[in-house]
Amino acid sequence: MSAPYAPAVLALADDALIYAQRLGEWISRAPQIEEDMALGNIGLDLLGRARSLYTWLGTVDGTDRSEDDYAYWRDEREFRHVHLVEQPRGDFADEMIRLLLVASLDVERYAALAAATSPVDETLAGIAGKALNESRYHRDHARLWVVRLGDGTEESHARMTAALERVAPYVSELFTDTVADQEAVLAGVGVYPSSLRESVLGYVGAVLTEATLDPLPEPSWHARDGRIGVHSEACGYLLAEMQHLARSHPGATW
Repeated sequence: MSAPYAPAVLALADDALIYAQRLGEWISRAPQIEEDMALGNIGLDLLGRARSLYTWLGTVDGTDRSEDDYAYWRDEREFRHVHLVEQPRGDFADEMIRLLLVASLDVERYAALAAATSPVDETLAGIAGKALNESRYHRDHARLWVVRLGDGTEESHARMTAALERVAPYVSELFTDTVADQEAVLAGVGVYPSSLRESVLGYVGAVLTEATLDPLPEPSWHARDGRIGVHSEACGYLLAEMQHLARSHPGATW
């Protein structure tokens, strides 16, 4: 890729695409019809973000790959998303904690990307600015649900507590620095994820306190290596479903 920060942007695009796919599974399964629509719309925001980032990547990597090429014609080991976004749908409580973490991180990293790229790449800066505004809404939506459930009934509080235990092993990977991050930082267009840990977890911790929940627990194991293409079993099933139609009818248009 010709732009030294393109590999870091690819990770952002893959996070958005895979999480959009997971959020789409909530349509008709959320606890109320309004939430079906809300999570579907958040998924559409993320899908649009991924499309914009893939289109940008196709213009700088020298291959003229389309957004469909990135989404449908890469194998599992070529995707650079974190494990958290590929995990099966699970309980609604899990999803709200997951959305809170992902959106809180997105607010910080897209703010940094928008500021860094404004002088050098107007297109990427524009994508980052739009993503920042969307992520603020996503974060607020998750916060409202976490507080509502955590400070709700005895059952909803217990389910939120259990969700924190299940999500905790995937948190550390969000803040793991990679070679791609280093290349972006050296190019002056990037930020080390580790530098965002305090602000992101500080925000999440404040929400958990507001929700009368305990802090994120320390897990006995940590997910790792999603950024270099090592994924969980769930990823293969997700990609098989997402890519099935395109790969069954190569060259088809619709």
